[in-house]
Amino acid sequence: MDRLISALCLSAFLCAFAGASASAQTQADPEAATGRDPKPLVRAEHEMIVTANPHASRAGLAMLQAGGSAADATIAALLVLNVVEPQSSGIGGGAFALVHGPSGLTSFDARETAPLSATPELFLEDGDTIPWRVASRTGRAIGVPGLVALMETLHSRHGRLAWADLFAPAVRLAGSGFEVSPRLAGLTESSATRLEGTDAAALFRPGGQPLAAGSTLRQPELAATLRSIAEGGSAAFYTGEIAAAIVAATQRGPMAGSLEEADLSAYQVIERDPLCMAYRTTHRICGMGPPSSGATTVGQILGLMGEFDPARFGGDDPHTWHLFAEASRLAYADRALYIGDPDHVKVPARGLLASSYLSARAGMISADKAGEGKASAGNPPHREGRYAPARARTSPGTTHLSVIDDDGLAISLTASIESAFGSGRMAAGFLLNNQLTDFSFRPYAEDGRPIANAPAAGKRPRSSMAPTIVYRAGETVPEILIGSPGGSRIPEYVAGALVGMLDLGLDPAEAAALFHVSQRNRAAVVLESGVAPAGLADALAAKGHVVERAEMTSGTHIIRVTSDGLEGGADPRREGLALGR
Repeated sequence: MDRLISALCLSAFLCAFAGASASAQTQADPEAATGRDPKPLVRAEHEMIVTANPHASRAGLAMLQAGGSAADATIAALLVLNVVEPQSSGIGGGAFALVHGPSGLTSFDARETAPLSATPELFLEDGDTIPWRVASRTGRAIGVPGLVALMETLHSRHGRLAWADLFAPAVRLAGSGFEVSPRLAGLTESSATRLEGTDAAALFRPGGQPLAAGSTLRQPELAATLRSIAEGGSAAFYTGEIAAAIVAATQRGPMAGSLEEADLSAYQVIERDPLCMAYRTTHRICGMGPPSSGATTVGQILGLMGEFDPARFGGDDPHTWHLFAEASRLAYADRALYIGDPDHVKVPARGLLASSYLSARAGMISADKAGEGKASAGNPPHREGRYAPARARTSPGTTHLSVIDDDGLAISLTASIESAFGSGRMAAGFLLNNQLTDFSFRPYAEDGRPIANAPAAGKRPRSSMAPTIVYRAGETVPEILIGSPGGSRIPEYVAGALVGMLDLGLDPAEAAALFHVSQRNRAAVVLESGVAPAGLADALAAKGHVVERAEMTSGTHIIRVTSDGLEGGADPRREGLALGR
């Protein structure tokens, strides 16, 4: 493998990928904007990639410049993100992807799975739920990772470059090291309590101190693991030494998990039909169906908003965001009741997006008054079974990237290890997820009704990830690729940015920087601290909303296809970078 990387480094696109020439690309300066001012809008003629870190965007662009496809760029970028943004994603986690290719649109479910020995009582001890902060660092929290299998699936379907070539940038950065960014340094400081006593502490808080911005982080064990997968494909990950290391990390106490090597070797990416819905008469919004709640929740928010006319009011008008909050309140009520793994429970996904159902639900929204208390879920078409609502906690250890190549292959992909730094447990140099804590900790409600998102053997937990592709009505070429990290607020981040673009006339950079409004069927509407327009809180309060403020660190990354080429926007809240050529 060392000889292979040395040979690859004879190619300028791999050895100098971090310094792609200005004549071959258009790029935004990642330091050009601070706070939540928009980063510069990026324009390109042929191809574009937007990721959460400049190293990853440059690696992806290098693959495109070398004649690679959007799939090749996606894989290279994901591998680099594992190195430079390890707290958010990596091969120890999973992902969802929407892919528009020659045969149209499809979606891939690479969500983590529970062990085949898992039971509905996974997070119960003596009949009581284990506290989330405790459970999330245990072996029970770790599901079978899906990202490596997804990368191999994308490469087999759409790859142009050799599989091993795609690993070279990540192997170089892991082995030789990279300069720690302010964001990574800050997270190693703010996550001190979470990392205490974990495998990850030695790497990310050496000597009990956070990493210093500007210092060099080397990960030789991760580099060796990436070399093994480059040489052996996904089999090197799901069997053999790496699989044994994953199992050993999972089966350690406290609260050892039951993951076995057979669970890893049996893992499969599932190709699913995407969920699409009409937005007004102008667009078709497509997203990831269950076990993700992305398509249904984004779709419901937009579908309910579509019964009104935000363009009449504008982005600074409180009425727009009152309607958004009320739509979100109703959408999250349905999300809590109905969404689970469709291979284990009956999910009325298409019924939740039916125009007749959304029209009826929209009738519950008052233009002038906030709804009282928690909203109840509705009764959509195709409903089967009698489930109880549940609320599972999610944390923003997630990343999103959008890519399009010169053949029109377009990929919107969201990947995650769940919490920042996942479970804190490591195997073979990479962090392991804590995605199984996305399950409801209680399998039944007090009245005995089952909960759709309860744990079960081989089941995939509900997710909030919402990779999305938007088409103009009647068109077969994508117009917008979008997604974001952000825990259970992800659907709101994506829906809000789409309202910004489709109704308020914002470009991708402006939409990525748009302030956030959140109402997840909770007691209060939450406004993004320091960003929402002056007077919005008072205006919402006048309509009966309880208003709170919070930081909301989205990472919305957007590509729009126009008649003049491509436009890209990266969220100013993170280190994201749009690059094109």
